[in-house]
Amino acid sequence: MIMTTTVKPQKPWSPTRQEVAINASSFITSAALATAAVKFTALSGKIGFFVAFIISITTLQVISGVRKYGRKALADNFASSIIYVGASIVLVPVISILYMAITKGIAGLHWSLFTQSMFNASFLDPVSKGGLLHALVGTLYLIILSMIVSVPMGILTALYLTEIKGPGAKFIQFVVQAMSGVPSVVAGLFIFTSVILISPLKASGATGALALAVLMIPTVTRTSQEVLLLVPQDLREAGLALGATQWKTVATIVVPAARNGLITATILGVARIAGETAPLIFTIGGADKLNLNPFKDYQSALPFYVWKGLTLGTPESLQRAWTGILILLVLVLSLFIAARTLGVRKMGK
Repeated sequence: MIMTTTVKPQKPWSPTRQEVAINASSFITSAALATAAVKFTALSGKIGFFVAFIISITTLQVISGVRKYGRKALADNFASSIIYVGASIVLVPVISILYMAITKGIAGLHWSLFTQSMFNASFLDPVSKGGLLHALVGTLYLIILSMIVSVPMGILTALYLTEIKGPGAKFIQFVVQAMSGVPSVVAGLFIFTSVILISPLKASGATGALALAVLMIPTVTRTSQEVLLLVPQDLREAGLALGATQWKTVATIVVPAARNGLITATILGVARIAGETAPLIFTIGGADKLNLNPFKDYQSALPFYVWKGLTLGTPESLQRAWTGILILLVLVLSLFIAARTLGVRKMGK
């Protein structure tokens, strides 16, 4: 009789129960030491707690690794701790912003906020009166119109710089890099002087979208360019070897291979313009009523709504501003999730 044993596959990188327990105890001990340091030393506040906690947990992790694996693990544990510290430094501001926006903005949420405008109310009135429907609709108009202008232009420019590399590629690359550092207020002044003052198109949602497109184009172009450079050269050569022309190879092979990255470039472009206020001060007029025609009359937007509430400085206006910030974050996050979901589904099909 032959005895057979089945070896269950294991993941060597998965932490064991003992390692999980050690990490948990290190975390709890570090939190306790950081609390004591804040209480009995010169360190104070959240920053003091964070610094003491990072030092404590890094020291404990290094000691634990050296005791278990010897001195050879010293560099590895120290490098891992530095990586965790860097990740924590990045996450702390993000979590802090989200916490402040949610805790301060949620108090001003009510149903009429999404069904009324500020046409029959003012920022000095109680928060329950009036809403930000006009600003929400204006923000959607601005984002959609800006994407219509900047996304095709940015992606086509990136394709020219990476695939065609024509005679003007160096100059275009220089212009794109220079535009990346243009202050947002300059974009607003440019549209104000070159469009609003000398053309029939006056302050409206369309002129605001043009100003935001000026800021969005370099972001989309540079990100798309980096994504296209990641597509293996073998794919291009295979398409050309099969007899396809260059434009067909780019359209049917390169662009589909980089689709998720191009969607990410669009998302980064939207993130670049979603909260901009300075260009809108010169270009949209800042109406307090709902305007469904982005090409005529004054328009509003959530950043302009927030700016107006903050400048007045009263408790009611500040509450409206925080609520507007919360709605803007939710709106941008929803656009991100929708874009990523559509991109994944198309790639799956």
